Amino acid sequence: MQEYLTFFLVSITSFFTLINPLSIMPVFMTMTGNLTVKQRNTTAVKAVLVAYFTLLAFAFSGQILFQFFGISVNSFRVVGGIIFFLMGQDMLQARLTKVKIDKDAVKEYVTDISITPLAIPMICGPGAITNSIVLMEDANPWELKGVLVISILVVLLTTFLVLRSSSVIMKFLGATGNKIMMRLMGLIVMVIAVEFFFSGLTPILQGIFNIQP
Repeated sequence: MQEYLTFFLVSITSFFTLINPLSIMPVFMTMTGNLTVKQRNTTAVKAVLVAYFTLLAFAFSGQILFQFFGISVNSFRVVGGIIFFLMGQDMLQARLTKVKIDKDAVKEYVTDISITPLAIPMICGPGAITNSIVLMEDANPWELKGVLVISILVVLLTTFLVLRSSSVIMKFLGATGNKIMMRLMGLIVMVIAVEFFFSGLTPILQGIFNIQP
């Protein structure tokens, strides 16, 4: 029993640290600023569900998917860094809040942003994917695999609750406060993007030029 509890706590802590729901919330607030509360909640639900099943897919398939498609986690980090940087640049220039959504296009918009960039790569990023693969390989016997599945679910339910609370925060901050937060978070997102990019690029270059780290 103690082994299961220890594994559960390790899984919860590692996934929560890697996903970091609080860092996702400002981006979520910005991209859903023109949506109703119900539409924002729908977006959050879809993003969390996509992230959950994606993490499970990588956890159970292990390295098979990476080998099949011929990709690496480092490549994923590079692409994620580029996506984050472009998104942070738009936030810094307050472009995202200017997007006007037609009523007919709301459903498509919600689906698009809930998959990318919210679910992938923000919630289900390279770190979370790698963590799910490593922990699943260490999860023996099968009961520990069930513990891992539950721990991922708990973290993503927490992420959903954090995103859902953004509606209250947006009302509290108002239009001016949202713009100020968006610009500040845009700068932070760009810094994170640079870290993502070079943390993936460095091992790739070391492999190309055969440089020992």
